[in-house]
Amino acid sequence: MRSPARYTQVFCLLLLSSTVLLSACENDLKKVREISANQIDTVAQKTVGLDLIVSDSARVEIHLTAPLMIDYQTIKKPYKIMPKGVNIVYFDKETGLQSGSIVADTGIQREQEKLIEFHGHVVATNTKNETFKSAELFWDQVTKRVYSKKPVQALLSGGNVMNGDSFESDDKLLNPTFQQATGIIHVDEKATQ
Repeated sequence: MRSPARYTQVFCLLLLSSTVLLSACENDLKKVREISANQIDTVAQKTVGLDLIVSDSARVEIHLTAPLMIDYQTIKKPYKIMPKGVNIVYFDKETGLQSGSIVADTGIQREQEKLIEFHGHVVATNTKNETFKSAELFWDQVTKRVYSKKPVQALLSGGNVMNGDSFESDDKLLNPTFQQATGIIHVDEKATQ
């Protein structure tokens, strides 16, 4: 038969071992939390051959295609990137006719900010077949504004050409304003006489 002192020693040894193990686990949890906090991007999903149609009441509003879309889930700001190009076609809700398009080398959708970025050889068109070209274009879905802080060239109706250091417009690209603008404006001489 073992003495009570021996049981006390075994119990103390078990208690001490448990405390060491628990504190080791807590330290490991702290490390895991630190790593998680510093983790920048986690790929949640990759989509190859994206072909997305957005409709409302059986009317197509947007048709988006991209060879690849990667959905990144970050701790603070999730986003989706289309690194191999993106093509978006917009349709008029009432007529169903194409009302504009945007093509770019890269597209980024920032979900929380309600902002879509287009980078690299961006070409956007509106209902008048006017074309806007730039290295970048931002579409703010909250304010319904489109803008670029890089040089832009617009081929406008009537053959007019506008160049600007930057520009801003409504999201339909019908009311653009250019900063530091230069351009070629065609004037009908018969109309001025």
